Amino acid sequence: MSEAPAAPHTVSADPLPGKDIGLLLRPPRPRAGWRLLPARVDAMCAVELQKLRHDRTELYTRAVQPALWLLIFGQTFTRIKAIPTDGIPYIDYLAPGIIAQSAMFIAIFYGIQIIWERDAGILNKLLVTPTPRAALITGKAFAAGVKSLIQAVVVVVIAAVLGVALTWNPLKLLGVAAAVILGSAFFSCLSMTIAGIVLSRDRLMGFGQAITMPLFFGSNALYPVSVMPGWLQAVSLANPLSYQVDALRGLLLGTHAHLAADFGVLFVAAAAGIAAASSLLGRLAR
Repeated sequence: MSEAPAAPHTVSADPLPGKDIGLLLRPPRPRAGWRLLPARVDAMCAVELQKLRHDRTELYTRAVQPALWLLIFGQTFTRIKAIPTDGIPYIDYLAPGIIAQSAMFIAIFYGIQIIWERDAGILNKLLVTPTPRAALITGKAFAAGVKSLIQAVVVVVIAAVLGVALTWNPLKLLGVAAAVILGSAFFSCLSMTIAGIVLSRDRLMGFGQAITMPLFFGSNALYPVSVMPGWLQAVSLANPLSYQVDALRGLLLGTHAHLAADFGVLFVAAAAGIAAASSLLGRLAR
């Protein structure tokens, strides 16, 4: 008579070794804020690109004003030679300033979007996630930078069609992109900071319209600092837009520029803007 088959080995009910059971009993450690930052920035930038992919109307309509500045203002003042530009045509001198202006005009009203997100309940949902507030603001700031960069590409194409002598050096173009993104990050954070103070879309629109043109005319976008009156030179010295225009002009046209100081001011301004907007984000959500 054949033997009965051997019983299968039973699985022990004893607990696993301490090191392994710890993985089951303890949830994984959350990622630190600095590790969440790149993912949040990527997500916000992807959202902005997705919006532009579905609706390009804003991209086209915002290209009208820079084209008018270059076509009318630029070509007219090139003929009359009323503004000293160190020997370059005025339309060439003007083009970097219009690139900075168009990027600023997009970013300076970015706070309206965060107020809309608050009214729609999206902001409160974002704030209950483990994402740090600084990461949320940084993501939105650099998303505004991506949006402004696309607008800057449109202006560069228009300027090239009009015969502006721009550089096509890849490294310098990367510097142009960095200057546009840093400047837009600051102005979008300025807008979100104002949004955290006024708490209303209508008030934000009023403040945005009140500061946009003084920032533009109080910079070196249209004319050199040397022809400004003393008080306006002081305003230009404190205006981040002046440093952005100086960097763009030096990179695109090859004129004399203080690139290290320009990028240093833009970086510090963007960091200060992120800190200010992050501190007021909770007030905006209440």
